[in-house]
Amino acid sequence: MAKWGEGDPRWIVEERPDATNVNNWHWTEKNACQWSKDKLNALLVGMILENDVAKCEISKIESCEGEAVANNRKGKLIFFYEWDLTLSWKGQLSGTAKEIEGTINIPNLSEENSVAEIEINISLKEPSNEATIVKDFLYHQGRSKIRDQLEKYIKDLKEEFSKGMILPKRDIDNSSKPKLLSKESLKNVHNSENGAKDDNSKSKIDTTTVVMDVVFQCSGEDFYNALTTPELVSAFTQQSVTFQAIKGGKFQLFDGNITGEFIELCPGKKIVQNWRTKQWPDWLYSTVTVTINQQEDHTKVRVALVGVPKSDEAITRQNWERYYFTPIKRTFGYGMLL
Repeated sequence: MAKWGEGDPRWIVEERPDATNVNNWHWTEKNACQWSKDKLNALLVGMILENDVAKCEISKIESCEGEAVANNRKGKLIFFYEWDLTLSWKGQLSGTAKEIEGTINIPNLSEENSVAEIEINISLKEPSNEATIVKDFLYHQGRSKIRDQLEKYIKDLKEEFSKGMILPKRDIDNSSKPKLLSKESLKNVHNSENGAKDDNSKSKIDTTTVVMDVVFQCSGEDFYNALTTPELVSAFTQQSVTFQAIKGGKFQLFDGNITGEFIELCPGKKIVQNWRTKQWPDWLYSTVTVTINQQEDHTKVRVALVGVPKSDEAITRQNWERYYFTPIKRTFGYGMLL
């Protein structure tokens, strides 16, 4: 995915019809996964590659694993996509009837790589002299054609998901000249439209409990340290953090979008904290309990968030995976087998 620190993703909030995302300030996200799968299928399946030596056709997509999303932050569009594709192909030498089959693997279709850097690996189902000639044809002449189609996917992705991502700014205007909303006005807009005017609104927000179970290839102590050591937290978030891992200590992550306080710390075993996103009402916190259970060759982690607004259940689950679990695995190698 995108390099942290270069347009690094901050905590995302979903685009809502209630104008929560005033002046495009917060991150909004559009899921482009299914659209991408359909688009890649349309661009690649049935594609004919031929010359005087051989003719090949991509018959189907065997697997398409990954994700694609479009984000808007402060009026800036950022696209994240990462796909690992396996394609089936069949072909034959010119003037022969023997059918040759194989696969094409594209492991790094990602915004981190230019089109020229995308790997295209070609393999044969059954090696033979004829099959080797066809494989060489695909390698030397077919890969550029496939890259052309992948480039079209990227272009179409950006065009399709740019639509409607930049919302009109909300201006309070009693004359013909536009006026900027004050900080207090923005706060009032957010509060009034989200039922968070005062303490009486607390009963209006339905909450739920989000539970996630994740496996890490590390010791329980290593995982505990990754969540409680400021230098390690800064490493996997790729930005500076405000952090004091003691009982009653405060923390601030993701450019202030996540804040909270440590309630209980049991090294290598458990972490309990009050935790909230910037988009929630000021009074609302979730109690997060991280239970660490070290096994013989891995560590099982259960994260339970009590008091999450039901409307934010799905995005909270997604963002913990995207901005905690996955970066920790990638940064420290805790997703690799020991």
